[in-house]
This record gives sequence, structure tokens and C-alpha cells, in this order.
Amino acid sequence: MSDTDSFIDEVTEEVRRDRMYLLLRRWGWVGVVAVILIVGGAAYNEYQKARDTSQAQELGDSILAALDENDSAARASSLEGVQAQSPGGDAVLNMLLSASQIDAGSEQDAVNSLNSVATQGDLPEIYRAIAGFKALLLQSDALPAADRRLQFEALAVPGAPLRLLAEEQLALIDVSEGNIDAALDRLQALRQDAEVGVDLQQRAAQLIVALGGEPEPLVAQQG
Repeated sequence: MSDTDSFIDEVTEEVRRDRMYLLLRRWGWVGVVAVILIVGGAAYNEYQKARDTSQAQELGDSILAALDENDSAARASSLEGVQAQSPGGDAVLNMLLSASQIDAGSEQDAVNSLNSVATQGDLPEIYRAIAGFKALLLQSDALPAADRRLQFEALAVPGAPLRLLAEEQLALIDVSEGNIDAALDRLQALRQDAEVGVDLQQRAAQLIVALGGEPEPLVAQQG
């Protein structure tokens, strides 16, 4: 290589270094910010996990302390004083509270606690359905049959988690209204449902017999 070529290479390399330093001075902060964001994001995630764990432990300790109360009214009062920091924790708290309120004879308060869970839109459907179903059972004497029918029909739509239990309650409402034929038709269909459990199937058969009917032979379900 000639001296001229060597000189040109050195100049070219120097120009490259100058351009790299210029780019670093101009854009190097982007890399620094990226590193800060990555490290900061990881730290924040760990903080959130630790906070959620701590809140869950505090909620559990508070609930256990309240459940230690022997008197139902005192237990309900203690549970009312517990504060949950998450939708799931609040739902669990209200379900437990409703049980203590029932034991204490405060059924309307229990209904209110259950309905607060049933209308909590950010909960999975199964929890809302259970709470709504239990609230309706508690109002069998206080709520008109027509209103209970509408709400049980909403729980009995195809795909609903408590569909079959709601159908059983609808049959009982038919009976209370003197519509025996409708009750028998509903109970016969309930027994043949592919998703029905043995216990519910037996209860339906017993009610059919009590109403003067005869349970239809079960159709073998396709596996």
C-alpha cells in the first residue's frame, strides 16, 4: 500500500470516528433513557407484585380475625369494617359478610351484600351469577313471583353457569302459581339435559312424582 493510500485510510477512519462521536453526543441519551425505562419498568413490576401480595395477606388476616367472632352480629360488624383493595377481594368479603348477616337474621342486609357482588361488572360471570342466585333465594317470600321469574330467566339463558339451577327455581315458581303442566314440562326437560348432575336430576324426578307425574325414561346422551 502506498503512503497516499495509507493517508487516505487514516483520514477516512478519523472521519468515521468523528461522525460516531457526533451521533453519540446527539442521540446517546436515547440509549440511556431506554435503559432507565427497562430497569424502572422491572422495578415497578416487582413493587406491584409485592404490594398486591401484602394487600392480600392483610385482607386475609383481617377476614380471619373477623371470623373468629363467635357472635353472628359481631362477626358481621367486624367484616363490615374490613377494607378490600381489589374487586376480587371485595367480592369475597361481601360473600362472607352475607353469610354472617344471614346467621344474624339480617336477611335484607345479606341481600344487599350479595347484590353488590352480582352487579360488580369487573368480576367473572360465575361469581356474579352465584351472588345473584343466592340473593334471589333469600327473597323467595319478599319478592313477587313475577319479579323473581324475570331474574331467574336471566340466569337460565343458554351458556349461563347456573342455568340448570335457575330452571329448577322457575319450575318451583310455576308450581307456586298453580301452573303444574308448565312445571312438569320444565322438570322433564331438565332431567334430559346433557349437563344435568345426578343430584339435580334426582330432585327433578322427586318433584315430578310429588306433582302427580311420572319421570320420563332418560335418553342416553351421546358421549
